[in-house]
Amino acid sequence: MPHTQPSLVLASGSVTRRALLDRLRLSYRIDPADVDETILAEETPGEACLRLAKLKADTVAERHPGATVLGSDQLLAWEGGILGKPGDAATARRQLAEIAGQTIRFYVALRVVGPNGQRLDWQETVEAQMRRLTGHEIARYVEIEQPFDCAGSMRSEGLGVSLVERMDSRDPTAILGLPLIATARLLREVGIDPLAAT
Repeated sequence: MPHTQPSLVLASGSVTRRALLDRLRLSYRIDPADVDETILAEETPGEACLRLAKLKADTVAERHPGATVLGSDQLLAWEGGILGKPGDAATARRQLAEIAGQTIRFYVALRVVGPNGQRLDWQETVEAQMRRLTGHEIARYVEIEQPFDCAGSMRSEGLGVSLVERMDSRDPTAILGLPLIATARLLREVGIDPLAAT
Protein backbone atom coordinates (compact mmCIF):
# COMPACT_ATOMS: atom_id res chain seq x y z
CA MET A 1 0.00 0.00 0.00
CA PRO A 2 1.21 3.55 -0.69
CA HIS A 3 2.72 5.21 2.36
CA THR A 4 3.99 8.52 0.93
CA GLN A 5 0.66 9.66 -0.50
CA PRO A 6 -1.79 11.84 1.47
CA SER A 7 -4.16 9.96 3.76
CA LEU A 8 -7.56 9.22 2.27
CA VAL A 9 -10.94 9.30 4.01
CA LEU A 10 -14.17 7.94 2.51
CA ALA A 11 -17.11 10.06 3.70
CA SER A 12 -19.54 7.13 3.53
CA GLY A 13 -20.54 4.07 5.50
CA SER A 14 -21.85 2.33 2.38
CA VAL A 15 -20.62 -1.25 2.04
CA THR A 16 -20.95 -0.98 -1.74
CA ARG A 17 -18.86 2.18 -1.95
CA ARG A 18 -16.19 0.60 0.22
CA ALA A 19 -16.07 -2.47 -2.03
CA LEU A 20 -15.72 -0.23 -5.07
CA LEU A 21 -12.95 1.89 -3.53
CA ASP A 22 -11.13 -1.30 -2.54
CA ARG A 23 -10.66 -1.99 -6.26
CA LEU A 24 -8.19 0.89 -6.41
CA ARG A 25 -6.05 -0.83 -3.73
CA LEU A 26 -5.60 2.30 -1.66
CA SER A 27 -5.36 2.63 2.10
CA TYR A 28 -8.24 4.70 3.49
CA ARG A 29 -10.30 5.38 6.58
CA ILE A 30 -14.08 5.50 6.82
CA ASP A 31 -15.92 8.43 8.38
CA PRO A 32 -19.60 8.65 7.38
CA ALA A 33 -20.77 12.24 6.99
CA ASP A 34 -24.22 11.68 8.56
CA VAL A 35 -25.70 14.85 7.06
CA ASP A 36 -29.31 15.87 6.43
CA GLU A 37 -30.10 14.53 2.95
CA THR A 38 -33.46 16.26 2.57
CA ILE A 39 -34.02 17.50 -0.99
CA LEU A 40 -34.81 21.20 -1.17
CA ALA A 41 -38.07 22.20 -2.86
CA GLU A 42 -36.44 24.22 -5.65
CA GLU A 43 -33.68 21.73 -6.48
CA THR A 44 -33.47 19.59 -9.59
CA PRO A 45 -32.22 16.03 -9.01
CA GLY A 46 -28.81 16.94 -10.46
CA GLU A 47 -28.48 20.02 -8.27
CA ALA A 48 -29.50 18.11 -5.15
CA CYS A 49 -27.11 15.25 -5.86
CA LEU A 50 -24.12 17.55 -6.36
CA ARG A 51 -24.99 19.62 -3.28
CA LEU A 52 -25.15 16.50 -1.13
CA ALA A 53 -21.86 15.12 -2.44
CA LYS A 54 -20.21 18.46 -1.64
CA LEU A 55 -21.84 18.62 1.79
CA LYS A 56 -20.67 15.11 2.71
CA ALA A 57 -17.08 15.69 1.61
CA ASP A 58 -16.82 19.16 3.14
CA THR A 59 -18.32 18.04 6.46
CA VAL A 60 -15.85 15.18 6.82
CA ALA A 61 -12.92 17.29 5.57
CA GLU A 62 -13.43 19.64 8.52
CA ARG A 63 -12.79 16.67 10.83
CA HIS A 64 -9.65 15.54 8.98
CA PRO A 65 -7.42 18.53 8.16
CA GLY A 66 -4.60 17.62 5.79
CA ALA A 67 -6.32 14.48 4.53
CA THR A 68 -7.94 13.86 1.16
CA VAL A 69 -11.68 13.27 1.54
CA LEU A 70 -13.93 11.53 -0.97
CA GLY A 71 -17.67 12.19 -0.87
CA SER A 72 -20.36 11.01 -3.28
CA ASP A 73 -24.11 10.92 -3.67
CA GLN A 74 -26.65 9.23 -5.90
CA LEU A 75 -30.31 10.03 -6.56
CA LEU A 76 -32.84 8.20 -8.69
CA ALA A 77 -35.52 10.12 -10.56
CA TRP A 78 -38.12 9.59 -13.25
CA GLU A 79 -40.93 11.66 -14.72
CA GLY A 80 -42.86 11.25 -11.47
CA GLY A 81 -40.10 12.86 -9.42
CA ILE A 82 -37.25 11.78 -7.15
CA LEU A 83 -37.51 8.35 -5.57
CA GLY A 84 -36.00 7.99 -2.12
CA LYS A 85 -35.19 4.91 -0.05
CA PRO A 86 -38.40 2.90 0.48
CA GLY A 87 -37.80 1.82 4.06
CA ASP A 88 -40.19 -1.13 3.88
CA ALA A 89 -41.44 -3.85 1.54
CA ALA A 90 -44.79 -2.26 0.69
CA THR A 91 -43.15 1.01 -0.38
CA ALA A 92 -40.50 -0.88 -2.36
CA ARG A 93 -43.16 -2.81 -4.28
CA ARG A 94 -45.08 0.40 -4.98
CA GLN A 95 -41.95 2.21 -6.24
CA LEU A 96 -41.03 -0.62 -8.57
CA ALA A 97 -44.57 -0.86 -9.94
CA GLU A 98 -44.44 2.88 -10.70
CA ILE A 99 -41.16 2.77 -12.61
CA ALA A 100 -41.66 -0.57 -14.40
CA GLY A 101 -41.44 0.00 -18.15
CA GLN A 102 -40.27 3.59 -17.63
CA THR A 103 -37.01 5.44 -18.29
CA ILE A 104 -35.29 6.31 -15.02
CA ARG A 105 -32.18 8.37 -14.34
CA PHE A 106 -29.50 7.88 -11.73
CA TYR A 107 -27.82 11.16 -10.84
CA VAL A 108 -24.32 10.57 -9.50
CA ALA A 109 -21.99 13.22 -8.05
CA LEU A 110 -18.53 13.18 -6.57
CA ARG A 111 -16.44 15.66 -4.59
CA VAL A 112 -12.78 15.25 -3.64
CA VAL A 113 -11.31 17.63 -1.07
CA GLY A 114 -7.53 17.58 -1.38
CA PRO A 115 -4.98 17.88 1.43
CA ASN A 116 -4.45 21.57 0.66
CA GLY A 117 -8.15 22.33 0.59
CA GLN A 118 -8.62 22.09 -3.18
CA ARG A 119 -12.09 20.94 -4.22
CA LEU A 120 -12.78 18.93 -7.36
CA ASP A 121 -16.30 17.96 -8.48
CA TRP A 122 -17.73 15.58 -11.06
CA GLN A 123 -21.21 14.39 -11.95
CA GLU A 124 -22.98 12.20 -14.45
CA THR A 125 -26.48 11.04 -15.28
CA VAL A 126 -26.98 7.35 -16.00
CA GLU A 127 -30.13 6.57 -17.96
CA ALA A 128 -31.79 3.19 -17.58
CA GLN A 129 -34.78 1.66 -19.32
CA MET A 130 -36.78 -0.47 -16.90
CA ARG A 131 -38.39 -3.72 -18.04
CA ARG A 132 -42.10 -4.22 -17.77
CA LEU A 133 -42.45 -6.21 -14.56
CA THR A 134 -45.13 -8.54 -13.28
CA GLY A 135 -46.39 -8.29 -9.73
CA HIS A 136 -44.77 -11.66 -9.03
CA GLU A 137 -41.37 -10.48 -10.30
CA ILE A 138 -41.54 -7.36 -8.16
CA ALA A 139 -42.58 -9.29 -5.06
CA ARG A 140 -39.86 -11.91 -5.59
CA TYR A 141 -37.16 -9.26 -6.13
CA VAL A 142 -38.18 -7.38 -2.97
CA GLU A 143 -38.29 -10.63 -0.99
CA ILE A 144 -34.78 -11.64 -2.10
CA GLU A 145 -32.98 -8.28 -2.10
CA GLN A 146 -34.91 -6.36 0.59
CA PRO A 147 -33.76 -3.10 -1.06
CA PHE A 148 -35.16 -0.89 1.68
CA ASP A 149 -32.05 1.30 1.89
CA CYS A 150 -31.69 1.78 -1.90
CA ALA A 151 -32.98 4.80 -3.79
CA GLY A 152 -36.01 3.75 -5.79
CA SER A 153 -35.60 0.20 -4.45
CA MET A 154 -32.91 -0.38 -7.10
CA ARG A 155 -30.07 -2.46 -5.70
CA SER A 156 -27.92 -2.14 -8.81
CA GLU A 157 -25.04 -4.13 -7.33
CA GLY A 158 -27.39 -7.08 -6.97
CA LEU A 159 -30.57 -8.30 -8.67
CA GLY A 160 -31.55 -4.75 -9.61
CA VAL A 161 -29.74 -5.30 -12.91
CA SER A 162 -32.31 -7.97 -13.79
CA LEU A 163 -35.04 -5.31 -13.76
CA VAL A 164 -33.62 -3.21 -16.61
CA GLU A 165 -33.43 -3.53 -20.38
CA ARG A 166 -30.37 -1.30 -20.83
CA MET A 167 -28.22 1.36 -19.19
CA ASP A 168 -26.24 4.17 -20.79
CA SER A 169 -23.21 5.43 -18.89
CA ARG A 170 -19.63 6.60 -19.50
CA ASP A 171 -18.54 4.75 -16.34
CA PRO A 172 -19.97 1.30 -15.57
CA THR A 173 -19.42 1.80 -11.83
CA ALA A 174 -21.36 5.07 -11.68
CA ILE A 175 -24.64 3.21 -11.32
CA LEU A 176 -23.31 1.65 -8.11
CA GLY A 177 -22.77 5.02 -6.42
CA LEU A 178 -19.00 5.53 -6.72
CA PRO A 179 -17.77 6.20 -10.28
CA LEU A 180 -14.27 4.72 -10.23
CA ILE A 181 -12.98 6.24 -13.47
CA ALA A 182 -13.75 9.74 -12.20
CA THR A 183 -12.63 8.85 -8.66
CA ALA A 184 -9.22 7.68 -9.86
CA ARG A 185 -8.81 10.77 -12.03
CA LEU A 186 -9.72 13.24 -9.29
CA LEU A 187 -7.53 11.45 -6.74
CA ARG A 188 -4.56 11.63 -9.12
CA GLU A 189 -5.13 15.38 -9.39
CA VAL A 190 -4.72 15.78 -5.63
CA GLY A 191 -1.70 13.49 -5.35
CA ILE A 192 -3.13 10.00 -4.75
CA ASP A 193 -2.28 7.58 -7.55
CA PRO A 194 -3.23 3.90 -7.26
CA LEU A 195 -0.33 3.04 -9.57
CA ALA A 196 2.31 5.06 -7.73
CA ALA A 197 5.29 3.23 -6.30
CA THR A 198 4.85 2.18 -2.69
